[in-house]
Amino acid sequence: MVTPQNDVHEFHTYHAVETPIHFTEYDLGVSGDPIARRMVIVLGMVILTFVTFFTLYTLFGEGETLTVANSQSGAGVVPLPETGSVDAPSARQAEDINRGLPPLGSTDLNGLIAPVFTPEVLRWSDKIVDWAQAAGVDPNHAAIIMQIESCGDPQAGSSAGAQGLFQVMPFHFTAGEDMRDPDTNARRGLNYFAERLVQTNGDVGRAFAGYNGGHGAAGSPYNSWAAETQRYFYWATGILEDIEAGRSDSPRLQEWLNAGGSALCRQAAQRQGVDALLAQ
Repeated sequence: MVTPQNDVHEFHTYHAVETPIHFTEYDLGVSGDPIARRMVIVLGMVILTFVTFFTLYTLFGEGETLTVANSQSGAGVVPLPETGSVDAPSARQAEDINRGLPPLGSTDLNGLIAPVFTPEVLRWSDKIVDWAQAAGVDPNHAAIIMQIESCGDPQAGSSAGAQGLFQVMPFHFTAGEDMRDPDTNARRGLNYFAERLVQTNGDVGRAFAGYNGGHGAAGSPYNSWAAETQRYFYWATGILEDIEAGRSDSPRLQEWLNAGGSALCRQAAQRQGVDALLAQ
């Protein structure tokens, strides 16, 4: 949540070069007028400020900040686990990212999700399939997002305000909606993921990045992503590659658990156990 692209896209960084601006009181004919000299100094500062702003704008684009606060989703109730591998995507991933090609495809296993996910996520299997079909996305893509975002905990929340199973930010809900209601949360989260798939022409890896970093991340090169978004891409695409390889378990998911994801899953398991007891 893939139509191959034949066009080769190259990403360039353009650096604006500032030309020093020199003002002299003799050039401007104001050597004897202190007020005029002050006006020249002020004018020079205004022009220099404008040039500096324009240069920064040129270098960094339209100023979209790829932070959790501006992203569609948060990072669950614990930070995304760190990894030393995230800054060096695989050769296949790097090539696909830079060429704008979809690195991964559909993994819909006849309407089921793969068995690689943790028990806290697998308990939502039937609902994940229903939610994914309603949003028009692959159930395994939806399950990967839930795994990383909340590990199946509908009560999960982040310091940035992200809520529920899919860690959806409050501004994606309408007035009166229960942000942590599983059906509502899934609808809002997966519809956003579906939008990122449309934006990226079905590029699943970029859509994952966009789910974490916003539409700006989905449309920009890997090296421009925030570190959190790079980690998100690393975990999500690695789990999906394990599923595509037909594995019954996922080494990348295990790596995510070892790097800190297990804390999120322990919390989910505890809350699910309490919910089960209350339902009896």
